[in-house]
Amino acid sequence: MRKRALMVIDFFYPPFKKWFSLHTFRYMAAGGITAATGIIGYFLIYNYVLHQQDVTIGSYLITAHIAALAIESVSTFIVGFTLNKYLVFTQSNLKGRIQLFRYATVVATNILLNYALMKILVDGFQFYPTIAKTLITIILAVFSYFSQKYFSFRVKKE
Repeated sequence: MRKRALMVIDFFYPPFKKWFSLHTFRYMAAGGITAATGIIGYFLIYNYVLHQQDVTIGSYLITAHIAALAIESVSTFIVGFTLNKYLVFTQSNLKGRIQLFRYATVVATNILLNYALMKILVDGFQFYPTIAKTLITIILAVFSYFSQKYFSFRVKKE
C-alpha cells in the first residue's frame, strides 16, 4: 500500500521538482490530504452533524464552530500521523511511540492555535467558519512542517 501511495504522489512530482525536493513535495501532498480531510470533515460536521447549532455539555456551552473543530481534530490526527510516519518521514529512527508522543505535542499546539485563531476570526472578525478554518490551516502548515521534520520525526545522530 505504501509503495502504491508513493507511486501516485511521485507521479505528480516532475512539474514541481524545480521548486521542491521530493521529500518536501511528499510532505506537501500528505499535508494536503490531511488538510483536505480536516476541512471537508469540519464542513460536514459543522453543517450536517451539528447543523450549525451550539452544543451544551453539562453547564458548558460550546459554540458550533469550536465543537466541529474538536470532533474533526480526531480524524485529522490519525490521518496526519499515518501519512507522515509511513510516507514522508520514513528515515526517522525514533521509536514509534516517541514519534506519536511528539506528533501529539505538535498537534496539541496546533489545536490551541486553531482554537485561538478561530475565536479571533469567527467571533472577533465575523469570518465564515469554513473560510476561517481554511486560512488557519494554510498558516499552520508551515509551522507543522518544521515541527515534524525537526522534532516529531527527526533523524537521531548515531
